[in-house]
Amino acid sequence: MKNGFYSPSKGSIDEEQAIADIVAFIRQDKDAFYKLAIGTDSHGQDPANVSRSKTIEFVTAVVIHRKGYGGRYFWQKKTVDKISTLRERIYMETMLSVNFAQNFIPQLKMALTNGEKYDLEIHIDVGEKGETRTMIKEVVGIVVGSGFIAKTKPESYGASIVADKHT
Repeated sequence: MKNGFYSPSKGSIDEEQAIADIVAFIRQDKDAFYKLAIGTDSHGQDPANVSRSKTIEFVTAVVIHRKGYGGRYFWQKKTVDKISTLRERIYMETMLSVNFAQNFIPQLKMALTNGEKYDLEIHIDVGEKGETRTMIKEVVGIVVGSGFIAKTKPESYGASIVADKHT
């Protein structure tokens, strides 16, 4: 599934198919409110000793949600040989989401030719509780500085629920 996506309802698909599915979903009800969330989560390390990890899997999820009427999502996986600290892992998650959005969103906008609208958020797997609380300002700054809206836990379901489900 290199550079491809996985859809729970359609299986392995390519980027064009994912974009077409998002466009079709939005066009089903043009008057509805849509939110597009992009988030990344990772798995593969012992949180107590990140440096022992051999490989880390990063899953980036794209979620299109029609408020009050469900949604669809797609995900892709990337494996990195070694991440030595929790800070590095969280930065990598954040940058994968930002880089993904910078490449994916222009293509989606080109496909949405009838003025369809959605709110875009980058979901970061950090929150006020736990070890990641000290990194919130840093990673939110990366996202906002890249021109996107950032959401953290508990509002970051794209990373902390959807992507986490597939790590």
